[in-house]
Amino acid sequence: MSRIIAIANQKGGVGKTTTAINLSACLAERKRKVLTIDIDPQGNTTSGLGVDKNILTKTIYQMMIGECSLEDCLMHTGIDYLDLIPSNVNLAGAEIELIGIENREYILKNNVDKIRDNYDFIIIDCPPSLNTLTVNAMTTADTVLVPIQCEFYALEGLTQLIHTINLVKKRLNPLLEMEGVVFTMFDARTNLSLQVVENVKANLKQNIYKTIIPRNVRLAEAPSHGLPINLYDPKSAGAEGYRQLAEEVIEKDETEQYAKNELQEIRYRTNDTQDRRRR
Repeated sequence: MSRIIAIANQKGGVGKTTTAINLSACLAERKRKVLTIDIDPQGNTTSGLGVDKNILTKTIYQMMIGECSLEDCLMHTGIDYLDLIPSNVNLAGAEIELIGIENREYILKNNVDKIRDNYDFIIIDCPPSLNTLTVNAMTTADTVLVPIQCEFYALEGLTQLIHTINLVKKRLNPLLEMEGVVFTMFDARTNLSLQVVENVKANLKQNIYKTIIPRNVRLAEAPSHGLPINLYDPKSAGAEGYRQLAEEVIEKDETEQYAKNELQEIRYRTNDTQDRRRR
């Protein structure tokens, strides 16, 4: 079964979409089957993966309002092992159109559940706000990954985001967990970046990824060419950063799978022992 990661932060400009695109591509580079879901009306993940969002007739918007199935809007990108459910500006109207729809928080989950076994990872790029679309992503996801920019206001709004995650877990998705925090736009030349990292580590009781994504010109250029950084400039610092993040995500997934298998084996042995005693 795939692992579904929602990438969320209601603050804009923190590297959320950049992380969605490049984490997806670097996981695919490691020959993991990946589905990237763009649930942001800006559609930047869609265009960043080389798809012209302005000519699409079947997107996640049509799926959300019931005009097409998930399979109808699912696209194969030009990247091996990487598929996409695209988005464009039409999705901005979904918030209003879904008012009054029963179980509207589970529309994405109900569709994704049908195909999740086809992938190793499903990455969801959320909009920079805590709305119905973000809630849909969180009810679908297993975990939430939060990019944090290395700037003075790094922790601003993070408390509200964590509160929303806990609320969704309590009322809608009891299995939802914090994947962790990843620092983005790190500039080793400034004391501020170093201070922000230390401040967050000291104040945030969450898993923090060891990988820190550097501020990198090539990362900023890549979306305009419709390419992830590992294809646009494979040897850049940005490409190396996201490869390291992908390695951490894979390692964490394998560790958790191993722990689950061990727990199941223990339960099996315990039940087997109890059955023998009864006999």
